[in-house]
Amino acid sequence: MIFDLDMIKAVYDRYQLKVRMARKVVGRPLTYSEKILYSHLFDNNLSEPFIRGESYVDFAPDRVAMQDATAQMALLQFMQAGKKKVAVPSTVHADHLIQARVGADKDLQDAINKNNEVYNFLSSVSNKYGIGFWKPGAGIIHQVILENYAFPGGMMIGTDSHTPNAGGLGMIAIGVGGADAVDVMAGMSWELKFPKLIGIHLKGKLNGWAAPKDIILEVTGLLTVKGGTGYIIEYFGEGAESLSATGKGTICNMGAEVGATTSIFAYDESMSKYLKATGREEIATMADKIKEELRSDPEVYENPNNYYDQLIEIDLNTLEPHLNGPFSPDIATPISSIKEVAEKNGWPLRVDVGLIGSCTNSSYEDISRAASIAKQAADKNISPKAEYTITPGSELVRYTVERDGFLTIFEQIGGKVFANACGPCIGQWAREGAEKQQKNTIVHSFNRNFAKRADGNPNTYAFVASPELVTALAIAGDLSFDPRKDKLKNDKGEEIMLDEPQGYELPPGGFEVDDPGYQKPAEDGSEINIKVSPTSERLQLLESFPAWDGKNITGMRLLIKAYGKCTTDHISMAGPWLKFRGHLDHISNNTLIGAVNAFNMETNKVKNEDTGEYMAVPDSARKYKADGVPTIVIGDYNYGEGSSREHAAMQPRHLGVRAVLVKSFARIHETNLKKQGMLALTFANPDDYNKIQEGDIFNFLDLDQFAPGKSITIELVHADASKENIIANHTYNSGQIEWFKAGSALNLIKMNEDKD
Repeated sequence: MIFDLDMIKAVYDRYQLKVRMARKVVGRPLTYSEKILYSHLFDNNLSEPFIRGESYVDFAPDRVAMQDATAQMALLQFMQAGKKKVAVPSTVHADHLIQARVGADKDLQDAINKNNEVYNFLSSVSNKYGIGFWKPGAGIIHQVILENYAFPGGMMIGTDSHTPNAGGLGMIAIGVGGADAVDVMAGMSWELKFPKLIGIHLKGKLNGWAAPKDIILEVTGLLTVKGGTGYIIEYFGEGAESLSATGKGTICNMGAEVGATTSIFAYDESMSKYLKATGREEIATMADKIKEELRSDPEVYENPNNYYDQLIEIDLNTLEPHLNGPFSPDIATPISSIKEVAEKNGWPLRVDVGLIGSCTNSSYEDISRAASIAKQAADKNISPKAEYTITPGSELVRYTVERDGFLTIFEQIGGKVFANACGPCIGQWAREGAEKQQKNTIVHSFNRNFAKRADGNPNTYAFVASPELVTALAIAGDLSFDPRKDKLKNDKGEEIMLDEPQGYELPPGGFEVDDPGYQKPAEDGSEINIKVSPTSERLQLLESFPAWDGKNITGMRLLIKAYGKCTTDHISMAGPWLKFRGHLDHISNNTLIGAVNAFNMETNKVKNEDTGEYMAVPDSARKYKADGVPTIVIGDYNYGEGSSREHAAMQPRHLGVRAVLVKSFARIHETNLKKQGMLALTFANPDDYNKIQEGDIFNFLDLDQFAPGKSITIELVHADASKENIIANHTYNSGQIEWFKAGSALNLIKMNEDKD
C-alpha cells in the first residue's frame, strides 16, 4: 500500500517548475536543500532570494507526523482550532508509552492496560480528524515514517526532534513543537528562519567495523551539540552514494544531536532500492524521472566552498569505530583511544548492559550486522559478559528478522527482545537495580545519553556506538575492547578473534509482515465525539493562556538560575512522567526539577522570596503564581537542547513564568516558547548572566515598545536595593510578536477563526 500517492504526485508535478523559478530568482546553482525549501513555499510569489540565517519564510509542508507523547498536547490544541479535518496528511504513532521491563509481549500488554485511556483518546481523535493512527506495537515513529511515508523531494514536520531521520530518503524533515504541527494541520503556513547550510563531503567507503553510525558520531564530535544550530546539513560525495538508505537515515536522525535544523542526502540508487523493497516502486519511478533535480546542481559539487556556509570533509576509508559519551553525545572517542581516555577520566570499563535498536539503528541492515557478531559468539562458545537487549524499530522489521532467524541468534547469547517502541532510549526502561544509583557503564546504539536518560540513574555512564560495536562490547563486557585487534577467551579457554560484521542492506527474501498495526481514519468523522473526563489523571482539556495586557512586566521574581547544560530532559523529564503528557497541570509538577540551581548547585531546590524558604521548583512557581507574582527563568548556553517536547515551554507558562532569559537557545525550544506566548530572550552580553542574584526583582522598562530587531531593557533590583540595567535581545518578527500579544499562537488562530 502506498499512502498519499496523489499528494506525492502533485509534489512531483510542480517540483521541477518551482526549482527552475527559484534558480532564476536566486541567480545561481542550487543545493538540494534549497531546491526543496524553495519548492515548498506557502506563497508562490517568489520575487527575491531569501537570506540564509536571516529571512523568516512561510513554508507549506507536505505532511505532519506525531508520536503519542507529543501528539496528546498537539491534538488537544488542534481540537481548539475549530477545524473539521486536517489540511495535510498526518499520522500519530504510539511508541513512547511502552515501558521495557520483561519482554515484548508482556510489556506491550502492560502498556495497553495502563495507557488505555490515552490510546483510546489518540485513536478517536485521529479517527475524527482524518489522521492515520499507528497502534501500540506498530513501531517507532521514525522507522515507520521511513518505511511508509518519506519520499525524495518532500517536506515534513514532526513533533519529535529526530524527525530528520527521513533525510535518509532525501526528504526535508524537521522536528517541531505541537503548536507548529497544529498550524500546518489547520491549513496555515509554517514559519522557519531560512537555514544556513553545512556541506559534509564523504570520501571513500566504510570498511571493517566502521558503520554509518560512526560518521555521525564523528560529526557530533566536530560540531558539538550546538554547532549545527540554524543549519541544514547536506551530505554528498562518493561516500554518501555508497551508504544504504537506512544508513543515511541513521546519520540524519542523530543530526539532531548537533542542533541541526535537519540533515539530508541526495536521491540515489540506494533510496530507489529501499522504496521498491518497501512496496513503493511507483514513487521510485516518479523520482527517477526527476532525479537530476533531487540533488544539488553539478556546480555545487564541483565547487562546494562557493555554496555552503561551512564545509567538512570526512575520509570513510580511515574512519574508526567510535564511542561517544558519557553524558553528552558529542564527546567522541575513537575505539583505539577509549581505554586511555576512560582510565584518565575514571569511566567504569566494565560494561553491564549493551542495548541495540531504537529509531536511530533498528533497520534490517543494523540487526543483520549485529546478528553476525552474536552468531560468532554462539558458534565459538563465547559467553557474553554483559546483559544484551534488542529493540526493533517496527513490526515490519521485527517480523522479517524473526522470519530470517536473527532473533533466535540473539536469544542464543541471552538477548532479550523488547517491544517495537522507544523503550530505554527515552527512559522507558524499568532497569532492575537502577534505584541504587551505582556507578556503572552501558553501551547503546541510541542517539542521546544525557545523565539519567536511559534508566534514571545519574551514575550510569552511557556510551553511544553502532549496533555491531555495542554487540561486541556486550560480549566482551569491556568498554576498552577493540574488536579489530583484541581477542576474547571462549568457554574452553581458547583465544578467539571476532570477524568483521557482515549484513544485508535489504532482506534477501523481501520484507514481510502479518499486521503492521495501522488504523485508517474514518472518511467522515463528524459524528465522532471526543470526551475527556474532568477527573482524568492522564488527560486535561486546555484552557487558553492569558493575553498580554500591553504593559511592562514588573515585580518579576527569579524562579531559577539554571547552571550549565539545561536540556528539555532537565526542564520536563521523560521516563515515568510520560504518562502525564496529556495533562498539563499534572506534568507541570516536574518543571525544571532536573536543572541545577546556580546558587546552591543543587537540583529542585530554589529560594522562594515570598516565604524565604527553599522549596521544589514547581512548588515555588505555584506559590508565586498564587500570589500574582510573575517569574523568570535564567539559563546558560544552548538552553532547551534535546527533544522537541513543547511541554518544556508549556509547563513554565502554565506555572506563571513569563520570560526565559539565556545566553543562547536550541532552535526548537526557542520556537516553542514563542508559540506559547513566552518571552524568549538572550543576554546581549553573555557575561550579564553573572549579574543575576538570587533575590533580584526584574522590571521590564520598554516591553511596551516590543518590536522586531529592538532590544529590551530589564532593570535588576538587587536585595540591597541597588539597581542596574541589562540589555536582552530577541529574534521575534512582527508575526511572532502577535503570538505574544495574543497570549499564544493558538489564541491567535482561534481569534482569526472567530473572525471568519
